[in-house]
Amino acid sequence: MTKTPLWQSIADAIRQSISNGEYVEGQKLPTEAAYAKRFGVNRHTIRHAMWHLLEDGVVHSRRGAGYFVLAPPLDYPIGERVRFHNNLIAAGHTPKREVLSIETRKATRADMGRLKVNEGDLICVCHGRSFSDGAPLLIAESHFPLVRLVGIDKALMVQGSITVALRECGVEDYVRHSTRVSASLANATQAAQLRVREGAPLLYTTSINVDTTGFPVEYGQAWFASERVTITLDHANS
Repeated sequence: MTKTPLWQSIADAIRQSISNGEYVEGQKLPTEAAYAKRFGVNRHTIRHAMWHLLEDGVVHSRRGAGYFVLAPPLDYPIGERVRFHNNLIAAGHTPKREVLSIETRKATRADMGRLKVNEGDLICVCHGRSFSDGAPLLIAESHFPLVRLVGIDKALMVQGSITVALRECGVEDYVRHSTRVSASLANATQAAQLRVREGAPLLYTTSINVDTTGFPVEYGQAWFASERVTITLDHANS
């Protein structure tokens, strides 16, 4: 069994202290010497841990002053009518979404079950990345049934916004039918897109959105940078 490197264990402990609210945004962290004494290691090991926290965007450093906490994880509620764009604006953040690629292909057996389409039907697959205040928050893969959403591929390319693109295809309203949350580790591609280290913990969600008649309009997968977001269940909107 592979042992966790000591520097990584220390970085995770400091990251957890920040997530728990022991240190707030802008607050100075203990010195390398203080951490070395606390964890019983040399300062080089602490410096290695802090370098990875810097790389992951958890802290920043000021020459000669030490390490300081960056913005705390964003609360991201999951509810029936929660929208990414509106959610971030309501929390005082600036959202941005970019479309990375769009493709059409025949539905797989899994697509047939999730989107209630038939064998041979075409679906649209959209890969995107969403930001909060300029920092990448999540990467996503969304599947849409082209048989019911004719032109969704073109609408997504022009609009970027899923809500607006769905509206252009006749879906005036939709709600979240189900969500599943689990954990995964960032592969090399995900790490580059989210600006985290390879192997960093991610929050992985799968969800199905349906229109007012109950038919699925989107099956989505999303990988969140876990140090930048805390997912909560929003019962008020469920």
